[in-house]
Amino acid sequence: MWLQKTFSMLTVALGFALAGPVMAAPPAAEVQPEHVILFVLEGFGQDSLKTGSMPVLSKLVKNGSVTWSAAAVNPPLRLPTMASIFTGLPVEKHGMDWDTFDFARGYPRPPLIFDYLDLSGGKDTAVFFMEESLYQLARPSSYVDYQICGRLRPECRAATIVTYVQEYFKKGERGGYNHYVYGLPHLLIVHLPDAGRAGQEQGWTSKAYREALKDVDDAMSAILDLYKQYKLFDHTMIIVTALNGIGEQKQNGSLPHVPWIASGANIKSGHTIAAPISIMDTGATLMRAFGLETHTEWQSRAIEEIFRAPRAIVRNEPALNLYGQ
Repeated sequence: MWLQKTFSMLTVALGFALAGPVMAAPPAAEVQPEHVILFVLEGFGQDSLKTGSMPVLSKLVKNGSVTWSAAAVNPPLRLPTMASIFTGLPVEKHGMDWDTFDFARGYPRPPLIFDYLDLSGGKDTAVFFMEESLYQLARPSSYVDYQICGRLRPECRAATIVTYVQEYFKKGERGGYNHYVYGLPHLLIVHLPDAGRAGQEQGWTSKAYREALKDVDDAMSAILDLYKQYKLFDHTMIIVTALNGIGEQKQNGSLPHVPWIASGANIKSGHTIAAPISIMDTGATLMRAFGLETHTEWQSRAIEEIFRAPRAIVRNEPALNLYGQ
């Protein structure tokens, strides 16, 4: 009897030792995102929805989590802001404070979100830019594909980028795009600056601005339809933000506010983000969406309140006793 009890105790103890860390599963009703789309707009703010030109984005807002007052960076320019999104760092730390492509200055020195996604989770990225200055961020790597269609090509519009993405998916489905990523990307980044250009050139109350908003909304709709076509949509999280809002941006130390919207898999519906956030928090939130750790050198912080399922908790649990004791 004593021997039998001793054997049973040893069996349970061994079960604890072999079990190791066990990840607590999220609630069954929640879907862990397998893909993320990041739409980066320009010249977009809360008043843009009042034009009635953006029904798709309005639906994402209604069914997602939103703030219209995410802090931008200083200076609030296209290249420095996109660099802050990609690095999770303010301009003074990533060092890219200019706004035109300068070959002599090279690529960003700090690691980018793409590097962390590959290192931590083996996840690939595809990036579609609509401005040549952003080529400064297109550092070659084996897990990121870049395509750029900028203002030097007059035919380059939101609809053009949609065509690029559609062709990319067709080739990706067959095992690669003759670049780096073989298959469909885990993270898709699409830059859509049309509304900002129209507002600056034609005026923020002009017909051209309203039409540009519609073009951007149509482009987003087409890309979301693509995810539905490939049966990815139900496992996809969507983030929408803007490099700048409506009107001229201040550069006198007073940071403008920009919208930040999340919708889709594992995101709260109809939620107003209460905590103050920054556009820099996009990178850490992407990592959180994929269940990956945020890197401590970042000033980017995950926007935890937008997620329906809490972050997975690591705890020790006994293993199943195969001996029936």
